[in-house]
Amino acid sequence: MVDKAIVNGKVYLDGTMVDTNVYIQEDKIYAISREHYPARETIDASGLFVFPGLIDPHVHFDLDLGFIRSADNFEKGSMIAALGGVTTVIDFLEPVDNETDLEKSYRKRVFEAEDSRIDYKFHACIKNPRCDLESFVLKMLSLGMNSLKCFTTYSESGRMTKDEDIIELLKLSEKYKFLLLVHAEDDKLIDLSPSLTYRDLSTKSRPSAAEINKAMQLAGYVSRYGGYLYMVHVSSGETIEKLKEAHFDILNKRFFIESCPQYFLFDNSALERDDGYLYTCAPPFRSKLENVYLRENIDFVHTIGTDHCPFRRDEKSFEYLYEIPLGIGSIEHSFDVMYDLFGLKVIDKMAKNVAVLHRLENRKGRLKVGLDADLFLYKPGASLIEDDHSDGGYSIYIGLRKKGTVVSTMVRGNFVVRDRVFESGFGSLLKAGEI
Repeated sequence: MVDKAIVNGKVYLDGTMVDTNVYIQEDKIYAISREHYPARETIDASGLFVFPGLIDPHVHFDLDLGFIRSADNFEKGSMIAALGGVTTVIDFLEPVDNETDLEKSYRKRVFEAEDSRIDYKFHACIKNPRCDLESFVLKMLSLGMNSLKCFTTYSESGRMTKDEDIIELLKLSEKYKFLLLVHAEDDKLIDLSPSLTYRDLSTKSRPSAAEINKAMQLAGYVSRYGGYLYMVHVSSGETIEKLKEAHFDILNKRFFIESCPQYFLFDNSALERDDGYLYTCAPPFRSKLENVYLRENIDFVHTIGTDHCPFRRDEKSFEYLYEIPLGIGSIEHSFDVMYDLFGLKVIDKMAKNVAVLHRLENRKGRLKVGLDADLFLYKPGASLIEDDHSDGGYSIYIGLRKKGTVVSTMVRGNFVVRDRVFESGFGSLLKAGEI
């Protein structure tokens, strides 16, 4: 007798929906079969879709910017993630410039994440390195992390990593088979003048050219030196168009593209609203044409992350950019809006592809016998997004369309959300060396 049986649902199996049942024993998927096995608990999924648990590779829970923290800590962030069908998140360590501080940053972040209701993993993060880069990488790997983020901008805060160090990190990623994540903007094109308002964010402060130019330069480095680069939060469809033209051979083979729901849903006209400060993030929303290009290039977007980083309304309600923390909340609604736009094709981009890139494929990302029983039940039916549970207190997604509703979410065979009600759940720290 198995622990749980999910019966009578339509189950997503590698790109198609199948009328079958899912059986769970302890924390694993025991069987996927039309046969009826006896179970201690049977969940009737009639009229529901059974989807694999989503993996969000880009979140900022409890992010400390020194003068302000993001609104959702790990407990709250993981709860609203589960409401959106997300069963695993990958967050970031505080950027550091040496391997000793890397370990301290890791220990601190692990402590902060202990209240997570879903499973979690971390990216290491480096800034303006003052150490032997190979020693830094080896320390990262020894701590169970296989991805490292750097920035090509934010020179004003000391976070920028120089091109020569990025080239060295690419060579090391080839040698040690880790993933180099890059926030790619040309720092020389960023304008932080105190006279700029939120309406200037996408045109003067952080223009598209900053992203496009740096993406092309980085792709050139990958072509020349090898390695594995993952460009986070690609905001412009023109970036992808130019990468396709010049670097098609490495696209999503060595140079991977991540984008976020907000860049598909909004363009920079949102910044012209009276409350346009609520729509500020970095990189910012782009022109309508770039938004159209991004939608047209969905097949070249390998993964979808959210860059979930909300701040409270009162913390963002300012005219001048230098006063506004850049970031929005997305994780609760990411699947709803992307599924509404693109249907089933987004599932692998939010689950399987993330699992493979971040070395979780032996446990996560698919509904498959032997993997963790991470899944969510989705009730189809067109409606509008009406509420949001982030501690940010607002959402730019309210009023947008969706094709269904997350009803229940399981992590390792246990309900975290059941019939839209939270149940007690305890997340687990994932390490590359254990999977």
